[in-house]
Amino acid sequence: MNNQDYDTGISLEVFTVKSNIKLIDIFNLILDKKASAVLDLFDSLTNKEIIGKESSIVIIGTYFTGIAIAKYLSNANFKDITIVDIYPHLEGLINSKLGDPINFKDENGNFIKPKGESKLKESEFKYDIKFSSDLDLIKNADVVVDTTGLGGINEDQSESIHTKVFLIEDPIAEENDPFLKNKNNIYSRVNLVKSYYRFVLKTKGLNTKTSGTMTLALDILRQSMNKILTKDGVLYCSCEMTFFEEIIFKEKDLNKFLKLIESPVIKVSTILPFDCDDFIEKFIDEIYSEILIR
Repeated sequence: MNNQDYDTGISLEVFTVKSNIKLIDIFNLILDKKASAVLDLFDSLTNKEIIGKESSIVIIGTYFTGIAIAKYLSNANFKDITIVDIYPHLEGLINSKLGDPINFKDENGNFIKPKGESKLKESEFKYDIKFSSDLDLIKNADVVVDTTGLGGINEDQSESIHTKVFLIEDPIAEENDPFLKNKNNIYSRVNLVKSYYRFVLKTKGLNTKTSGTMTLALDILRQSMNKILTKDGVLYCSCEMTFFEEIIFKEKDLNKFLKLIESPVIKVSTILPFDCDDFIEKFIDEIYSEILIR
């Protein structure tokens, strides 16, 4: 750690330590786990000639799994990708850095701490992703991916889908809430879809109730701060958070949201400076995604 990593606080003996990791980094690291699992599935299906790079792919839902899957598939040269979402303003996420394929991994696939701006340059893959609010498009694509979770696509809409490959994201993580478990209807939805191949994307690891990227990010911060507070010399810590869904869906202000998530995510008051990114990375590493066959 060098002197640029912390400032003095209320006195010369108290320091304010800031994470190098930003909230967008946490989002993108979680999304990397989800989208990479999906990309591995699509590569396998392509190798088996079940689908091809020219197959039509419709992704239902943008926030946030949908945008990442679209970007990872487009970056892997899948040519015909459409995101369908009832919120037209979410098209703005396509040209943002949210969900971009990350490249700060070493040759063993281990996370390398991001420093400053992402190394990934703007790519043409973003311009190949189409966006629509026409739900009729979900009915007949070669591949349909449903990321809408709780309260999303209903059973009647699911029954109208005819596709070769269907993938749905399970919004429940650890199944530790009986009410949410009973509310979750994705398994009845997947059974209603007319498809030769059905899959479920499952993400878990932190004992959270749901697998949403926002839920997981908030829990990473909560557990990281709890752990930091046990460290000798720490006075207190805080994180730069607000209720982002209100900004995205009520205010519909993506620029405000994207600006807010660019700040260092944790700040710590301590008499012994240390690297708080290590705590964040530990909990990120505990999250994993897998594809289940239905």
